Amino acid sequence: MDRLPITRTHRRATLAVGLGMFFDIYEVFLAGVLSGVLTSEFHLTRAALAPVLGSTFIGMFLGALVLGRAADRYGRRGAFLLNLGLYSVFSLVGAFSPNAVFLMVSRFLAGIGLGAELPLADTYLTDLLPARRRGRYLAWAYTVSFVGVPFVGFLAHSLFEHTVLGLAGWRWIFILGALGSIVVFFLRRSLPESPRWLESVGRTDEAEQITARFEREAVAEGHQLADPSLDDSSAGAEASPVRALFRPPYGRRTGMMLVFNLFQTIGYYGFGTMVPLVLAAKGFPVGQSLLFTAVTYLGYPVGSALSLPIVERFERKFLIIWAVIGMAAFGLLFGSAHAMAAILIFGFLYTATSNVFSNAYHIYQAEIFPTALRATAASGTYALSRLATAVMPFVLVPVLNKAGVGALFAVVCAALAIVGVNIAVLGPRTTGRRLEAVNQQ
Repeated sequence: MDRLPITRTHRRATLAVGLGMFFDIYEVFLAGVLSGVLTSEFHLTRAALAPVLGSTFIGMFLGALVLGRAADRYGRRGAFLLNLGLYSVFSLVGAFSPNAVFLMVSRFLAGIGLGAELPLADTYLTDLLPARRRGRYLAWAYTVSFVGVPFVGFLAHSLFEHTVLGLAGWRWIFILGALGSIVVFFLRRSLPESPRWLESVGRTDEAEQITARFEREAVAEGHQLADPSLDDSSAGAEASPVRALFRPPYGRRTGMMLVFNLFQTIGYYGFGTMVPLVLAAKGFPVGQSLLFTAVTYLGYPVGSALSLPIVERFERKFLIIWAVIGMAAFGLLFGSAHAMAAILIFGFLYTATSNVFSNAYHIYQAEIFPTALRATAASGTYALSRLATAVMPFVLVPVLNKAGVGALFAVVCAALAIVGVNIAVLGPRTTGRRLEAVNQQ
């Protein structure tokens, strides 16, 4: 697989995976932009709003644990289809919620479907792509997905005060998410299973057939292939039990990613989901704050696109560290800004930098674990970020209400500092290296 050029199937898989991740990003940032709308719709207090917003992320936590392990046991492709199916059904159900409790339950169940979407995407494309192009094409998939962030912002702004076909605008946001994910479900049905995973579970003949299909496609597209070389570094590294993740050499990496995902959530999602509330605290009305949020969110796809030329040029662990430093600086400037222009500029710069960070670490978290445990490790450690996101409203909203915007961003910067030191001390180098070499025991 590493000797192959990028083929039509690689590009199709990158697009299908990116479109699926679009709905994960869509859901995460939906919580922030709809917080004011749901408060008025269901007459929620700030205390009652937190569990409604957090229910999706609790579901995501459970989904990441279950579906990530399923991807290592039963295959990447099946887990991909199951998660989108669950999400589309319960997102549609949630659109017709008569009260806050019904909405909370439906969002929880939709969250189970989406919980493992990002780590499964990382795992599948890491399995499929050649080492020298792995980072760039994963970054392309995330660039497609992050269009969902400003899309949610502008969609919420345009539908905020409108009724369409007798339904409130916020309900259409859920309906559109469900319908779009159904389209992606059918796109993914045609994707091949991961040959690396098939080989790791002893289904060598099927792995050979899929690899041969890639080879024929490459030759048909005019490429000349070098003879395959046998690398013994992966021999005996597969069929590992889950407990292997807590033993050398992977125990250190597992611990690193658990700490990483606990604190990166505060820095990354803490900013994105809290922006509408921060703007409201600065005195902007809900409608205007949604517009500001949408403009700020343009930084997500732009930042993701900016990562394309650099994720293969620089060592990814160092790219993560420098991005964290930039996020901390722009976050503090955003928190202290009061003029409209400064708010938009620093918000945009924060979100752009945060997506260089996001792309680098999503590539990184799948590279540092072996094939047989890649989905389990990536999803299991990433699940902690889902749980942290669920708890985050209970922590950050009171900080904002009691201590103000400055204290909120001080908490965010402290979390980012922990992330940077953690990766600097414990993280291995991965850029351009074969997965088997990165994970050689």
